[in-house]
Parts: sequence; C-alpha cells; structure tokens
Amino acid sequence: MTAADHPALGEAISSRLAELAALSDEPGRLTRLYLSPAHRRAIDLVSYWMRDAGMSVRLDPLASVVGRYEAQDGGTQTLLLGSHIDSVRNAGRFDGPLGVVTAIEVVKAAFKSGKRYPFAIEVVAFGDEEGVRFATTLGGSRALAGTFDERALDEVDESTISRREALTAFGCDPSRVAAERRPPDSILGYIEVHIEQGPVLEKEGLPLGVVTTIDGVTRATIDVEGVAGHAGTVPMAMRHDALAAAAEMLLAIEERARRQPNLVATVGKLDVPRSAPNTIPGRVRFTLDIRSPADAERIRAVDDIKAAIAAIAARRGVMQRLTPGHQAPAAHCDEKLSDLLAAAAASCGAAPRRMPSGAGHDAMAFDKIIPFAMLFVRCRGGVSHNPDEYASPGDIDIAARVLSAFLDRIATP
Repeated sequence: MTAADHPALGEAISSRLAELAALSDEPGRLTRLYLSPAHRRAIDLVSYWMRDAGMSVRLDPLASVVGRYEAQDGGTQTLLLGSHIDSVRNAGRFDGPLGVVTAIEVVKAAFKSGKRYPFAIEVVAFGDEEGVRFATTLGGSRALAGTFDERALDEVDESTISRREALTAFGCDPSRVAAERRPPDSILGYIEVHIEQGPVLEKEGLPLGVVTTIDGVTRATIDVEGVAGHAGTVPMAMRHDALAAAAEMLLAIEERARRQPNLVATVGKLDVPRSAPNTIPGRVRFTLDIRSPADAERIRAVDDIKAAIAAIAARRGVMQRLTPGHQAPAAHCDEKLSDLLAAAAASCGAAPRRMPSGAGHDAMAFDKIIPFAMLFVRCRGGVSHNPDEYASPGDIDIAARVLSAFLDRIATP
C-alpha cells in the first residue's frame, strides 16, 4: 500500500497543515520566524511526525530538521524531499509546510505498508527560506549544497542578535555547518512540492504544474532628485518634479515588462521624503524587481529600463541614480527529474502544465550542484504570503499521489 491507496491523504495533510499553522510567534495570525519559540515548537511537531513515519530524526547545525528513511538492502544513494517551515509575517499556512508535510505523509504511507526503496529518502524541513529575521536566506539548503557563506553567521537581526548567537542558544552547533554538505554523487536529487503562489494553474483549470526554471532576479533602488518648491507659485513648465518624473519612470518600467513574455517587473516600494500636500516633491526613492526564466532577456530588459529612466530624467531636468541590489541567475530544473514528475502526474490523471516559477525556493540553492525538480499545486486566486492562501485537499491529494508515483518511477529506471 502506498500514497496512491489513500484517497483521503489530502485531508490528512490539510489537517496537519492547520495544526502546524497554530504554532505562531504572534497571537491571531501566523508569523513563524527562524529560530523563534514558534519555530522550536514546529520543529518538535515535525520531528514527531517524521518518527511516526518511520524516520530517524536530527536537527542540523542551521536548525533544519532532517528525517531519514533508510534504503532497502543497504542502498547508498539518497533522494531529498522537502521545503521550509518558517514564514513571513501574517502568512498563509501552505507556503513551505505543504512540501514538508506532503513528503512526510508519502513516506509514512510507504512505511506503514512495509515498503522500502533502493535509495534512502531524507525529508528536510528548512528553517530560513523566507529571510525575514536575517538578511541572508536559503541558509539550510545552501549548507546541503556546500555553498553556505559562513559570514552570514555574523549577520544580526533587529535586536542585534547574531545568527551565530541565535543558533547556539537554539542548541545548534554552527561550527559544524560545513559538515552538512552532501557529496553530489551520493544524491539522486531534490524534489520540492509547493503551492504555485500565482494564478496560472487556477485560470487554466489545472491542479498541478511542473516547474521548468526558477526565475533569475535583478533588484535595484532608484533615487530621483528634482527641485522642491511651492505648489502654488511654480508654473508647471518650470517645475522639476521628482515624483512626476518617477511616475513616468514607473509606467516605462511597466510598458517594457509587458512587451516580454515571462518577464515581470515590479516597483514594490516608493518613498517621498519630506513630502507635504502643498509642496512639489524634490526627492523620490523607489525599488525595482525584475524577474525572468531567461537571464539574457532579463539583462536586456534591465539595460532598456536603465536607458528609459535616464532619458526621462534628462527630459524632465531631474537627476537619477540607480543602485544595484540583489542579483541571482535563473536556476534550471533537471530535465530527467521533471520528466519523471510529469509522467507520474499523467499516470494519476493530472497531466501538468510546464511553467517557470517567479518566486524563489530552497530548490534554487542546488542549481548546478544537485539535480532538482519542483511540483506546483494550484492555489486559490493565486494568493500567497497572506492568511487567505489556500490549496484544496483534493489538489493536495493529487500532489501526494504524484509524489508517490514519482518515487516508484525513480526506483525502477
């Protein structure tokens, strides 16, 4: 008996997600930050579920929970399954925990039926994917990939507590991070089940998607400096309005992004310092976030947007300065693992859509090191990072059956 023989598996997973969502650092809403008291309670609960599913459990040096289900006949390779259990502030219950709980329940179904695979399975519940408490994110997955930058241990949170101090107080030994690296030749791959966090699957009436690429991203901050003045005394033709210039720049950014399929550009924050109802804005600062599954197209769009911003500033007689921020290349899913996921989905009657992921995930930490693939689950309205985030038990059940069928397929190449 496997997950495919449990038609109510989606209900069981949904129930456990609700139980996990009750563990929060803030009353009345879900906020579970890395190395917080709620994170500790979530670790304890997930560890209990893992043991109940026949796994040995340990907490690694960066507070990732690792449950291991041993291979049959001494198999030496390992397949990694998982996602994260931390959250943004005022979060939904599905982003991250869905992948962890689904993996646990699929392993539990195999364990209860006495089934083993020719490879070990490690279910990993990462603790710092969201990057809310400390500046650097994906620490747990980067440790497994062998790319964790130990300078991140000295980052401090808003209370000036360093990551190193917080880990030590949590009972972890950050000096052993390097030992978490998995030799690539010992790992079959990493599979992450995750809600889509977008509206595409719902719009197309599909329960599942197989991810092709995790988008590359360019972030920047743009400062626009004009001349502040009295709202009633400066003629329109003589103004150097920083906010009006910024508004034109925002529309130019939107127009450029609309011309490129699969490219998105977002101005998520705009500040007008020392603003007043009767004052022409003299300074504006806004953020820029550009993403695409094709790095060349993203870089070309960035260059075009830079040129448009410069041209608008020159024409309006304002100064502009673009300060680069976070940069990350696109991370490409492994074709073989993705094909196996798609075939497993088709065998369950849910042929998936191939699609890029505009959001970042732990999976991207394994790019070019460990092969990885992702299975998206439809979410209502495309809403995520919000209490209204929702995936139906029916869709979750299909995802669990697909993951189980995938394990069978990779076990018999």
